[in-house]
Amino acid sequence: MLNTVVLAAEEPSPVLPHVSEIILGLVAFGLLLFVLWKFAVPRFEAAYKERSEKIEGGIKRAEQAQADAEKALQEYKAQLADARAESARIRDDARLEAEQIKEELRVQAQEEAARIVAQGQAQLEAQRSQIVAELRADLGRTAVELASRIVGESLEDEARRSGTVDRFLDELDSVSAPAKN
Repeated sequence: MLNTVVLAAEEPSPVLPHVSEIILGLVAFGLLLFVLWKFAVPRFEAAYKERSEKIEGGIKRAEQAQADAEKALQEYKAQLADARAESARIRDDARLEAEQIKEELRVQAQEEAARIVAQGQAQLEAQRSQIVAELRADLGRTAVELASRIVGESLEDEARRSGTVDRFLDELDSVSAPAKN
């Protein structure tokens, strides 16, 4: 049995590698670690740093853009409010102006109507005066003819006839005036 153990000790173990392989593996691993640390890690760090800066810059730009957009939105809202206030003011001014124009047109129409009525009354008064004068003249001629026939005397004298006719008409006016009241 002892013999078997010694044989087993001399035979290489399938699980444990030889010491020379372990040393060579450690040297190769160290060399690989050195090369990675010397060349690859700085590049990874630079790429990581660049990427971080880009992300941070993008975030800052996005925040700035958002702030600018918020500011533009506030300005837009202010302009919109100003535009609404301006349109309301213009609308109110237009209403006031329309009311003033309507009032002016109403006053002008009333003045025109009053002028037309006054002109019509003046024309009526003139026509009335003309008709009264014509009726007086006709009545005077008729009265003179009748008086001439009744009296038998000629009343052709213009002054006499005019005085008689005027006296007759005045008497008629004085008789008709109390009857009207």
